[in-house]
Amino acid sequence: MSLRQPPAAARMAAHAAVYALALTMVLPFAWMISTSLKTDAEALGGAISFLPRGWFWEWRWTNYLEAVRSASLDRFYLNSLLAAGITTLLAVAWNSLAGFAFAKMRFRGSGPLFGATLATMMLPVQVYFIFAYIVADSLGFVNNLQALVVPFLASGFGIFYMRQAISTVPDTLLEAGRLDGMGDFELFWTVVRPTVWPAIAALGIFTFIASWNAFFWPLIVIDSVEAKTLPLAVADLAAGRYVQSWPVRMAAATIITLPLIVVFLVFQRAFVRGMALTGIKE
Repeated sequence: MSLRQPPAAARMAAHAAVYALALTMVLPFAWMISTSLKTDAEALGGAISFLPRGWFWEWRWTNYLEAVRSASLDRFYLNSLLAAGITTLLAVAWNSLAGFAFAKMRFRGSGPLFGATLATMMLPVQVYFIFAYIVADSLGFVNNLQALVVPFLASGFGIFYMRQAISTVPDTLLEAGRLDGMGDFELFWTVVRPTVWPAIAALGIFTFIASWNAFFWPLIVIDSVEAKTLPLAVADLAAGRYVQSWPVRMAAATIITLPLIVVFLVFQRAFVRGMALTGIKE
């Protein structure tokens, strides 16, 4: 039985609505990039235009160099890249293994333990950040890279997301692997990992973006200028600590946003497939 397609007018109206909604989300980013290429007079003058005045090569590309120099963004960039990269690699591995255990392994207390894992998603971050800071301080994880990585190696969302994705892997594949003498970790690496790779990539994108944009936790545990991440540096820049120019501030905001766009574009197909994979049932 074939499903009838909606009329052409309805499809065009739906596409127009989607594109209009997407445009409202793209416009702030376009305005940010446009402002970063203007002079102070163009950005704050009476007659404000969307594009900078002059030709393409006459725009203020030097605002980006000034943003990097004035706020030492290269150092903060390295701090954020290390924290986000290490957190993504370790958190994806940990959450994937935990999701595999909850989805395909039977052990005593798995139900209550999984329920407690889901319960952590219902708590606001401010509730457990106080306890997390006390633990981090007692372990010496304050004002260093460990403070930005260790608290985020496991998350209720990551474990639940991977559990849903791994649940779609047929048990017959795992049984065949066990008959061949595979252990649990070998089953995960050889059978499960290639099957749910799109979900792993999607979780990696979520984790990288969350770590890269993290502001509240680094604000608590990072005190020295040398250990600051990009969101903290851009907040200081926006407050006028390093420079007063709004175009330079917008250039700094563009610099911090670019890695997120690049990561999404590179893994876009895997991201979409991973989101669809978690909704498929065997």
